[in-house]
Amino acid sequence: MIIQIVILAMIAAFLGLRLYSVLGRRAEHEEQPDPSRFEAPDSATGVVPQLRNAQPARPAALEGAVPAVERGVRDIAAADKRFDVSGFVDGAKAAYAMVLEAFWSGDRETLRELCDNDVYAGFDAAIAAREAAGETLENRLVRIEDATIDMAELVGRTARVRMRFVADIAAVTRDKDGNVVAGSLDDAVEARDLWTFKRDVTEADPHWLLDETDEA
Repeated sequence: MIIQIVILAMIAAFLGLRLYSVLGRRAEHEEQPDPSRFEAPDSATGVVPQLRNAQPARPAALEGAVPAVERGVRDIAAADKRFDVSGFVDGAKAAYAMVLEAFWSGDRETLRELCDNDVYAGFDAAIAAREAAGETLENRLVRIEDATIDMAELVGRTARVRMRFVADIAAVTRDKDGNVVAGSLDDAVEARDLWTFKRDVTEADPHWLLDETDEA
């Protein structure tokens, strides 16, 4: 009986040493910093920082952008939580097509909605001159090859973003009798434009207006 007790005590002691050694090694391992973990919340703010050495995500639409453009975009995004770079670029491309088509067809109503007063006045004058000459445009936007943000800034409460467009346009001008006086629909010409859009970031209306047009 005594021998059995001694044997059981030795077994218990052996198992205890094994258990202690395993737990001890596990504790030592867990004390080592793990770079894949999140940092603990800051005791003062309760905010959980990002992963160690992690960098803020960069929108795909800003790839290759100069620092000044990125800074301007971030200023606008900070002032207008609804601002999204990719969404803005897609909207600017749609506006580019709509404005061109409205100008070509003489649709003043659409131009009024999409442009500020100065730009609209320029389009209106060109349309009036074309009408006075009895000419019509039969233009077609073949494709937009490239659309990138060229400049972005926030001045006071006004956000301004300039887009650089590279597009292929087939253009034909006809006289009052329908005869072609310039251009061809068979040959697309490359157009390079710089269009600046603006918006008051404090207004509820999310629409941007075309503020300036120029050739690139």
